[in-house]
Amino acid sequence: MTDQPLLAADAVVAGYLPEVNILDGCDLHLARGEIVGVIGPNGAGKSTLVKAIFGLLPIRSGVIRLDGADIGNRPAHELVSLGIGYVPQSRNVFASLTVEENLQMGLYQRPKRFRKRFAAVADIFPLLADRRRQRAGSLSGGERQVVAMGRALMMEPTVLLLDEPSAGLSPIAQDDAFDRIRTINEAGVSMVMVEQNARRCLELAHRGYVLDQGRNAYTGPGRELLADESVIALYLGTLARAR
Repeated sequence: MTDQPLLAADAVVAGYLPEVNILDGCDLHLARGEIVGVIGPNGAGKSTLVKAIFGLLPIRSGVIRLDGADIGNRPAHELVSLGIGYVPQSRNVFASLTVEENLQMGLYQRPKRFRKRFAAVADIFPLLADRRRQRAGSLSGGERQVVAMGRALMMEPTVLLLDEPSAGLSPIAQDDAFDRIRTINEAGVSMVMVEQNARRCLELAHRGYVLDQGRNAYTGPGRELLADESVIALYLGTLARAR
């Protein structure tokens, strides 16, 4: 790893309503090869942070850099071409399209590469090949998550932003989702994961950020945060201590 992070968000301020800041000086650094987890209470700004990084929400101040280059307030389609992928929490597939058509949407900027990229992504997620002709809207929640992740990987991102990847999934499907995240990371993709399941997030993440009221409350290695008494008391509860 170099001293310069692959992705850096520094002192970011952003919000949805005028003069109301959801992020109030938030920082996040991602090194190559890392999984960085972002946890915190509802309303802390977790999803807002990844939306701001991905250009879906304008930042009011602060800096966001990719490989040292300023990418703050760049539109999402430009960020995709620069190597950033994004998997939203909800409405993460085109329900009326087939699985194959969903993945084509992920590569709309480079359609001639579809066959090669589909084969590569389906090698990671065989379900995509098995269900390629099926409409995405007929899939289960866990299967839709596979389609959404696969679509985001079609452009070969170096950074993947995940917004609540386990939300709404059954316990078994959650296990599968976290296994997929590990597999994608092992394939060389650096990841920022916003997650409601704080314990599982910190178990998987190399480093974690705990947000509260739009700012960094705690940062550190995932396993250390998982064992930190202050983090347990405020954000994880007695379940984490018992485990």
